[in-house]
Amino acid sequence: MIEGNIFGDGPARDITAFGVRSADPTRYEAGEVADLGDGETLQLEADGRFVYASTNRFEGERGQRVYFASSAPPRFTAENYETVLFSEGIGRSFVNSLTVTIPATVIPIMIAAFAAYALAWMRFPGRALIIAAIIGLLVVPLQMTLIPLLQLYNGVGAFFGVPSKTYLGIWLAHTGFGLPFAIYLLRSYMAGLPRELMESARIDGASDFEIFVKIVLPLSFPVLASFAIFQFLWVWNDLLVAMVFLGSGADQLVLTGKLNALLGSRGGDWEILTTSAFVTIIVPLAVFFSLQRYFVRGLLAGSVKGG
Repeated sequence: MIEGNIFGDGPARDITAFGVRSADPTRYEAGEVADLGDGETLQLEADGRFVYASTNRFEGERGQRVYFASSAPPRFTAENYETVLFSEGIGRSFVNSLTVTIPATVIPIMIAAFAAYALAWMRFPGRALIIAAIIGLLVVPLQMTLIPLLQLYNGVGAFFGVPSKTYLGIWLAHTGFGLPFAIYLLRSYMAGLPRELMESARIDGASDFEIFVKIVLPLSFPVLASFAIFQFLWVWNDLLVAMVFLGSGADQLVLTGKLNALLGSRGGDWEILTTSAFVTIIVPLAVFFSLQRYFVRGLLAGSVKGG
């Protein structure tokens, strides 16, 4: 006969049922005597005390595996946040995410603003075809372009002696993926600006660059902020592009990759998953609330033109 407590020196729990097979872990009620066959019985009480008895001697046998269902009172703690925030390498991954996200948000805005003004207010051959091509690129899945784009980048990098897996590569990738939507959104907004304002500036002798910098760009701040929110959220939460173009080394992982690795090493700890998700959205939430007053205005301003 073997007696003891299944919890050992750990905190006690209230056991409601137990079993000896993974297929039926709650077959017996707490306190019930389970017949295991071959003269063996197991009785497990609600407080964890057990009696494992056999009509034969226990010689060279491994212990009996026991499954049980128990409940524990809720306990408010910050241990999960300490695990996520202060795990090894999390600070480096946070800096990596900022290093990737900020330039990958600013660069597409700068390029798309110039392109959107040209497509909205400048007349040149092939303008309609360019607009149609940009609209067509909106429906191209990102996954289809990863391998060709990576091969092209590696080929160009090898030709110029530029090492692969650098921040430059992921900046260019995110810029390319974000430009079609950025140009489409900004052009729709800029095309709705008053024509009289542009014509008055041209009569006063302003060039297209001066009109863009001094008139169009300040008036387009709401739509620029709207796209900045979209692009920042998408790049910050990205994992696939970061692993393809930046790598998965300890010094290269972005925050989403590090939290994913942390969760993977802990199996099915759902509490780590929920904590990691909350930590991940802190920075995007700050960006969104700081620019949210421009969000709806920027999205809707180009959809309706005044009479």
